[in-house]
Amino acid sequence: MKRIFLVEDDLSLINGLTFSIKKQGYELDIARTSYEVDTMWLDGKYDLVILDVSLPDGSGFDICKKIRQTSKVPIIFLTAADEETDIIMGLDLGGDDYITKPFKLAVFMSRINALLRRSNNFAQTEAELNSNNIKVKLLKSEVYKNNQLIELTTGEYKLLCLFMENPGRVFSAEQILGQLWDCNENYVDSNTLTVYIRRLRKKIEDDPSNPKRIITIRRMGYKWNLIG
Repeated sequence: MKRIFLVEDDLSLINGLTFSIKKQGYELDIARTSYEVDTMWLDGKYDLVILDVSLPDGSGFDICKKIRQTSKVPIIFLTAADEETDIIMGLDLGGDDYITKPFKLAVFMSRINALLRRSNNFAQTEAELNSNNIKVKLLKSEVYKNNQLIELTTGEYKLLCLFMENPGRVFSAEQILGQLWDCNENYVDSNTLTVYIRRLRKKIEDDPSNPKRIITIRRMGYKWNLIG
């Protein structure tokens, strides 16, 4: 059974989310402060983390930083702020999704289900990808560059796998979003994809400002370029 970690201080929202999450058959642990997160968090215990950005004693962004030091668990940010800078910050720190209050519980649950489903699909294969001195051990969700382990978020990992499984194929932004997110999830846009591309290049390219592996095809999209 999937276990979700909810970090939220609004009691009315906690009650609504608790009902909806448990109705879907998921187990749920709740923390209302950063202090409680520090006492409850254990890597490997949870399949998904939902982080409120504004907490009484800290920020969900800081919690995300700590989690990403040891874990690639999928993270959804939950906040009243819908400024683009906040969204970009959350994604840059390693978040996989971002939803702003108020929202419909049914929509929110569909996004939780989709993120858990995608994460599970990537974990159920025994294949290994090798290209351009990048190795992906799909069974372990591990990525190596020149035989050195590198840390990717779930979103970065999924994007890298999509490219490496289709070398030389040009993907438009719409095609990438359609592959990695459900087609009806129009909350994911090209700005989000741009963040993922930029973040991924920083980790796998020798010179991120002059990428050789993930290259941009003008007015068309992106492709995984075979070096040499």
